[in-house]
Amino acid sequence: MKVNILASGSGGNCVALTTSLATILIDAGVAKTKIEKRLLEVGIRPDEIAAIFVTHAHSDHIKGVPLANKYRIPVYATYGEWKGISGVDEELQQVVETIHGVYGKLDVSGMIVQSFRTHHDAYEPIGYTVTDGETKVSICLDTGKVDEEMLTAMSGSVIYIIEANHEPAMVEAGDYPDSVKARILSDNGHLSNEQTATALQRLIRGSGEKIYLTHLSSKNNMPTLAEMTVKQALKRKGFEAGKHYEIEVV
Repeated sequence: MKVNILASGSGGNCVALTTSLATILIDAGVAKTKIEKRLLEVGIRPDEIAAIFVTHAHSDHIKGVPLANKYRIPVYATYGEWKGISGVDEELQQVVETIHGVYGKLDVSGMIVQSFRTHHDAYEPIGYTVTDGETKVSICLDTGKVDEEMLTAMSGSVIYIIEANHEPAMVEAGDYPDSVKARILSDNGHLSNEQTATALQRLIRGSGEKIYLTHLSSKNNMPTLAEMTVKQALKRKGFEAGKHYEIEVV
């Protein structure tokens, strides 16, 4: 499975996952014209997108979902998150539903998409795992914590796309209002570098996994700091970057 991170950060988020049969998007948080342009830059035609899966209905994750109308792309989101999404033709709106409290699996052109609950200040936010029979990819974007259910859902992945949003000391020292600081640092906010590192300590097995650190704050983090925090945590487990796993900061 090929991964193209078309946008990452507070300005917008969009991930393309491609197999030999299809491409799906996880979030569409930049203008639809930008998504079209970035897809073409990586060799993907917009009319080849089989589905768009939304993690939650904040603007930096859904700004470009009207792209669906132009190319008649089904858009999947939880029932709660559809409360915050507009601009998608009704016949394209698909609900990610639960069965006895557990999200069901969806088969999109041979890509099996499974959802898991996350913790963010949205109606019903989720993350996703996507498998194509050979490769499992986990996408965990905005969440204030990683719990055992999330770890179980993501375990065994070959690729981890996970946010490393902030360094708490930088948030505290910054010029955001106290209410915004409290939101970022809460269990329904965003992951710190250390939280991300701790989760990856539980997930990485040293079998050549690829880590993408995403959604870094431009004000409250630095790419080198996020990468160093994760590398140090994994080194304590005996894993070295380039030998046991690969890491890229987006």
